[in-house]
Amino acid sequence: MQRLLLLLWFIAAPALAQDGAYAGRDEALRAIDSAEPERRADAIRWIASHGTPDDAPVLQAHLTDTSVEVREVAEAGLWQLWSHSGDEKIDALLARGVDEMRGGDLDTAIATFSSIIDRRPDFAEGWNKRATALFLTGDFRRSLADCNEVIKRNPAHFGALAGFGQIYFQLEQYERAIAFWQRALQVNPNLTGVEASIKATEHLIAQQRKRSA
Repeated sequence: MQRLLLLLWFIAAPALAQDGAYAGRDEALRAIDSAEPERRADAIRWIASHGTPDDAPVLQAHLTDTSVEVREVAEAGLWQLWSHSGDEKIDALLARGVDEMRGGDLDTAIATFSSIIDRRPDFAEGWNKRATALFLTGDFRRSLADCNEVIKRNPAHFGALAGFGQIYFQLEQYERAIAFWQRALQVNPNLTGVEASIKATEHLIAQQRKRSA
């Protein structure tokens, strides 16, 4: 369960396929409401590639799309949008920090993400990535504090909400873990790993109560 949620929170989602050609945002927004799932998915890819975090609600609305493909593309697209700060240097730093984290150089990654936060404290994904790196070092309290900063800036960040749950699970605060996982599912009902974690934790709580009865 721990590894599954870390993959959700840290690696997030696979890269999107190349988007189609649109004259601009307005044309993509018209296409995103097409009756054809392929066109909706293609428009989401375009917005994810060319949009800003302000476009996130448009993609979030498609997390409950009738098409599985569209839901998956919307989730991946949100992660991509969240990684756009509007500053190429900041985005390059974020990518570098993720590479450092994936390579296991956590102290360096934390320093890189801290540099992003110092320069752009309004950029939620800088906080989210540092929260992940801190979690991987076992510094759960500081990771919680950074998750709070993410949610202040992006209340719909289902990755951070799932991360809250993972931290509270590690702290053995199981009811709080479940509450945050449920909040993550309210935003993104496609998180099957989170659903599995809730069921497993509910079973753990039931077993603990049975032993203490």
